[in-house]
Amino acid sequence: MASALEVSGLTVRFGQRTVLENLAFAVAAGRTLAVIGPNGSGKTVLFKALIGALPHDGTVDWAPGTRIGYVPQKLDVERDLPLSGMDLLQARAGIGGLARGEVGGALALVQLSPDTAAQPIGTLSGGQFQRLLLAFALMGRPSVLLFDEPTAGVDEPGQEEIYALFRRLQRERGLTLLLISHELSLVYRYADEVLCLSRRRAWLGPPVSILTPERLGEAWGAPLSLHVHDER
Repeated sequence: MASALEVSGLTVRFGQRTVLENLAFAVAAGRTLAVIGPNGSGKTVLFKALIGALPHDGTVDWAPGTRIGYVPQKLDVERDLPLSGMDLLQARAGIGGLARGEVGGALALVQLSPDTAAQPIGTLSGGQFQRLLLAFALMGRPSVLLFDEPTAGVDEPGQEEIYALFRRLQRERGLTLLLISHELSLVYRYADEVLCLSRRRAWLGPPVSILTPERLGEAWGAPLSLHVHDER
């Protein structure tokens, strides 16, 4: 299977502090990689290095023609601004020089109605706001989507819906997905590969081999277990 991304020797430092060191992994096209790990292990730093937003050593090789959609963990938009979801998407279309139909197409992909998108962003539920951010990232027809904490602030049923939406988009559009998540039960069920970062090392493999009490305990430095109803 062709690779969408190949990373070799990736190292990121802030002064004398090394956050990521000699990291190597690959992501096959059309697959889902979930990045997990304790706070401070470098998950968000990794994503920023992958999109070229942080200086780094080593190589980050995206497949030729890759188009990247990225949603950070914290969007620099205050939820109490008098700004509607539609305003946000139309601004994205204008900045990117996209056709006007891109807004409606992106909303349809994430199953968010235009009436809902027209509401002030502060009135949207957690699930609706995450769908809005996903629509924002999908504009421009990316082939790879990076989403940092896609279920932050979303209740449990909404989390399931968002991951099911990712799976549908992946199936329909051939997207390659890279997700940072703390929802390990959803990672177990929906990810093809898991990259587990700790402050000293990293592990890569299928969920069944990475999401074990022994591996999680080693990464977090404390006993940690996963309870999941296996529906894979």
